[in-house]
Amino acid sequence: MNQDIVLPNPVVNVRAHAAANPNGIALRFENETIDYARLDSRASSIANALLAIGLPKQSRIAILDFNDPSFAEILLGALKAGHALCPINARLAGPEVTWIVNDAQAPILFVGRDHYAFVESIESQLTYVKTIVALHGEHPRWIAYEQWRNQQSTRDPMLSLNLDDDIVQLYTSGTTGHPKGVCHTFRTWGSSAVAIKNSNPSAFAADCVNLVCLPLFHVAGFGPLCFTLCGGGQVVLTRRSDPAEIIQLIDRHAITNVLLVPALILAILNLPTRPEKLRRLRRLGYGASPIPEDVLKRAREYFDCPFEHLYGMTENCGVVTSLCPEMHDAASGKLKSCGKPQPGCEVKVVDEQGNALSAGAIGEIVMRSVWIMRGYWNNAAATANAIRDSWLWTSDAGYLDSDGFLYIHDRIKDMIKPGSENVYPAEVENALFGHPSIADAAVIGVPDARWGEAVKAILVLKPGAALDVADIDRYLRARIGGFKIPKSYEVVAALPRNASGKVLRRQLREQFQASG
Repeated sequence: MNQDIVLPNPVVNVRAHAAANPNGIALRFENETIDYARLDSRASSIANALLAIGLPKQSRIAILDFNDPSFAEILLGALKAGHALCPINARLAGPEVTWIVNDAQAPILFVGRDHYAFVESIESQLTYVKTIVALHGEHPRWIAYEQWRNQQSTRDPMLSLNLDDDIVQLYTSGTTGHPKGVCHTFRTWGSSAVAIKNSNPSAFAADCVNLVCLPLFHVAGFGPLCFTLCGGGQVVLTRRSDPAEIIQLIDRHAITNVLLVPALILAILNLPTRPEKLRRLRRLGYGASPIPEDVLKRAREYFDCPFEHLYGMTENCGVVTSLCPEMHDAASGKLKSCGKPQPGCEVKVVDEQGNALSAGAIGEIVMRSVWIMRGYWNNAAATANAIRDSWLWTSDAGYLDSDGFLYIHDRIKDMIKPGSENVYPAEVENALFGHPSIADAAVIGVPDARWGEAVKAILVLKPGAALDVADIDRYLRARIGGFKIPKSYEVVAALPRNASGKVLRRQLREQFQASG
């Protein structure tokens, strides 16, 4: 690796921590504790196992499971062998998983116990897979992970690493078609880590105890895992995003940092019972989707710790803007924003032709930094559409204020157009969340004979509450323009969300489009 450029590197940093602090805890998971020496040693065994297979350099090493310590071991082992990890959303259906594994041309697939039967049903369709490894053993045909790993030498292969080699291929949610493989390199990922450290020097320090409860197949889980291990801190990992478990672990392990999505924060606040007082976090980060003001207010009162709003996407390592804890004071007037660009990142809001808009004007958010993805895997057309003249077009709608703070309205494609007006679902949802009967809400556009499109709200009500449309309408009219008020409502038990907590509006549109 070019030593003139010193960037955080999972392989190099974990190797160094294993030498300097071998007994330091790297990972906690349920009843298992893994120190840095063991993590590095296991990664070397995995690297040697992959090298013994003789895969072409930069092969995609696929893994399908919920959060598990083996993820970190396989990531580091793949990198030591010159390959890239390809995590797969553990909640996808058979055709979706088949498409991703085949698109990545993955020659090896690691599978968790929860997915054994699932993968058996699609095994014959996995064109490139030659080896399947059972992460939790006990499979009649596939080799057990520990056996596969432990039969190899623990000697580090010490291969040369190239800054522009891919380290991970994370797939987008596929809300507009097939998911796209987002390729990040040692350079892009390391550069994003530097930006985070520059904006928050205490982030991912050696004394950090980071609760990673978001999926590792998503940038919001993968990033904190990598950054924490690079810094020599401790990762406390949960298998799933369970609100009650999160609260318990924060107190039990003296968690210093955690990143949550708004849907998870809401679920914690709606727990039937929870501790009145938590051990104080050093920082609580939130992002991945808009957070209603009422939810943010309640969360800050409950957690009583510094909050940081983070905005980003898979294509830019999740690092674009930050609203620092100091700006969470209501007196700042910036609570509705997602902050200012991270160091080394440029942001502007443009019209359809790419012309920069003035302060307050809504358009598409574009950003530029050295940590933008290398591109979409084997998809030059999509890459060219997303990255134009070095600017990444995010498909998010928003505006910049006169102080340079960024405000997100919604996804461009989710905008509703009743007549000549523009309505952004997040704005209506934000107003709905303050109503005392509403526990969760999503807003979509549905066909309307008169206006072309109408606003429709899908609600989850609080226990014991009943839908009172007239009361909700009165409540909204005091907060948003009349043309933004939903023309119809539906009540459901729960809203469909993806792994990052974002509402699956396309699914709601398909379900409720005919009902108007």
